Amino acid sequence: MREEDTRYFQRLESQLDEAFDVAERAKERGADPEPEVEIPVAKDMADRVENILGIDGVAERVRELEGEMSREEAALELAKDFAEGRVGDYETKAGKIEGAVRTAVALLTEGVVAAPIEGIDRVEILTNDDGTEFVNVYYAGPIRSAGGTAQALSVLVADYTRALVGIDQYSARQDEIERYAEELALYDKETGLQYTPKAKEAKFIAKNLPIMPVSYTH
Repeated sequence: MREEDTRYFQRLESQLDEAFDVAERAKERGADPEPEVEIPVAKDMADRVENILGIDGVAERVRELEGEMSREEAALELAKDFAEGRVGDYETKAGKIEGAVRTAVALLTEGVVAAPIEGIDRVEILTNDDGTEFVNVYYAGPIRSAGGTAQALSVLVADYTRALVGIDQYSARQDEIERYAEELALYDKETGLQYTPKAKEAKFIAKNLPIMPVSYTH
């Protein structure tokens, strides 16, 4: 980095510190509902990811992985960290999967959109008809801001973490498989999809989904 660039960034940090000092003194007067400055400082993408999620240890791990692999690969490594308890303090399998999925979306969207926190409502562990457990990920409208790659990766990460924590695959009922195909065709008829799978393809996808993705808008 050029010397003038270094001085520029140092000046920005110094002025930011001064602004925070002013804000903290104003907060101390007690006129605001919150006693502390509520905006966390993020110096890089790793900080943004950790700050938006509020999961300690994510930023440090992201920095370790950034120089070694792509973000998609890093998301899978982080999923392993969540599953094995090295990142996050989740006690349940559902919590570990949810943490991994949210972090994957935050990583691919660089921590600048609402998708990781508002686009994923929750993750639940439900039961197949044969008594085995499966993962159900509830998506909400803001997941759209993540883009197609991050959305697809969230399903992959959910499946990968599911396998790591020892949960079986989702086994769709025949009526659910038929419904997937029917609703895709109806949705295409009403709105016009960029690509619409044929009924045979839609049924194949529904039958082989390893997790159950549920989408709704709010």
